[in-house]
Amino acid sequence: PTTTQAPTTTQAPTTTQAIELPNIDGLSSLLTPNDKFYRIDTALVVPVIDPDSWSVSIEGLVAKPYNLTYEDLLKMKVEEKIVTLCCVSNEVGGPLVGNAIWTGIPLREILERAEPLPDAEQIMAWSVDGFSAGFPTKNVFDGRTALLAFGMNGEPLPFSHGFPARLVVSGLYGYVSAVKWLDRIELTSWNDKNGYWIPRGWSKEAPIKISSRIDVPKIRKLQSGLQPIAGVAWAPNSGVKQVEIAINNERWEKCELNETGSGESWVQWLYRWNAHPGKYQIRVRATRNDGYIQPSSTVAPAPDGAEGHHTVKVTIT
Repeated sequence: PTTTQAPTTTQAPTTTQAIELPNIDGLSSLLTPNDKFYRIDTALVVPVIDPDSWSVSIEGLVAKPYNLTYEDLLKMKVEEKIVTLCCVSNEVGGPLVGNAIWTGIPLREILERAEPLPDAEQIMAWSVDGFSAGFPTKNVFDGRTALLAFGMNGEPLPFSHGFPARLVVSGLYGYVSAVKWLDRIELTSWNDKNGYWIPRGWSKEAPIKISSRIDVPKIRKLQSGLQPIAGVAWAPNSGVKQVEIAINNERWEKCELNETGSGESWVQWLYRWNAHPGKYQIRVRATRNDGYIQPSSTVAPAPDGAEGHHTVKVTIT
């Protein structure tokens, strides 16, 4: 990754029910393995940090600034949350999205210990490599998952994903929140400072948009008969209520949804298609729990995330 790239990187319960997913080659699992999780950042060389000498400062518009060491974090009561992260530069149907179990300390508790002042409207965070990102302080206190994380899928954070500690904030694109190799956290007013990507043309506020993706079929030429159409969908922080597909622009058909931990996690979906010979175009869309339907109009990733329906073409013989 280079600094010219676009930047990296949920609460109501869903109405999904468990389904028996077939063993489908290419279907994304509920969790993304650490070595398969996407990485986009500004670090030309992955920082390697000694946890024994590392600490993060909490400063700025607070009454009681302080430092946290790695040993301090390990002594605190931790939480484990399944959260989907997505890069704002992810194209419709793209791979720059992943789902993991994150282990860490609620950012709310870390900030409360510092006693934020009334005008502390923004949380600015810095990486050891100089990258910075900022998001509204209110997002730490509105019920979503916001962690100072030091674990990923039951293991210490890999070096490439931020060891020894990073921020994970559900429902926000990574370029405004997901600071890796954390160095300091500063509370500021909203207009006082901007994160790395804001002067470069990206939006300052960046909620992750509802999206869905077709992972199966991977092969675009298939045999007639029963064929699975499957993928994932995400809608932080509402959660996904429904996923539908349309084949050759015919009516929308409901898909089966697998279980998900919460609206903060993506959901797997499946449609069992009795396919006949011919050429087909398949589209997918998702609906949030609040009834909002994923838009069909194509929108480019810049400045605040892509929109549109993921579409694939297949031939049945």
